[in-house]
Amino acid sequence: MASQDLNSFLAFDFGSQWIGVATGQKITGTASPLPPLKANDGIPNWDQIQQLIDQWQPDGFIVGIPLNMDGTESEMTLRARKFKNRLHGRYGLPAFEHDERLTSFEAKGHLLKKGKTDFKKQQVDSLAAQIIFEGWFEQHN
Repeated sequence: MASQDLNSFLAFDFGSQWIGVATGQKITGTASPLPPLKANDGIPNWDQIQQLIDQWQPDGFIVGIPLNMDGTESEMTLRARKFKNRLHGRYGLPAFEHDERLTSFEAKGHLLKKGKTDFKKQQVDSLAAQIIFEGWFEQHN
């Protein structure tokens, strides 16, 4: 299924301790952050992901892929890609990648502009997932 046929998405900012999550709509081109998921060395609680799928009924997934600043891949790149492939394999929905370089930095900047400095409390990971969706949407529409 081509991305233009899909309308709603769950976007993820993969991490080893936390996985940021946002729900995005193609109609508006925007996303809203959801509570981040705790991860155990990058492994999520798959029951929590199933609950998100049941609640939001996405047509697909977008996973931020961490690349080094020079565009090369790292161990985290491979782990994020594995997470993306598992989402697709478990739930049978299309899963897309998006370069997530500087999304966490951008998310922290948004929070700082609002005078918020407790990044964990402010769910910076899920704000990064929102930015991942919006960046992917801009590139594909």
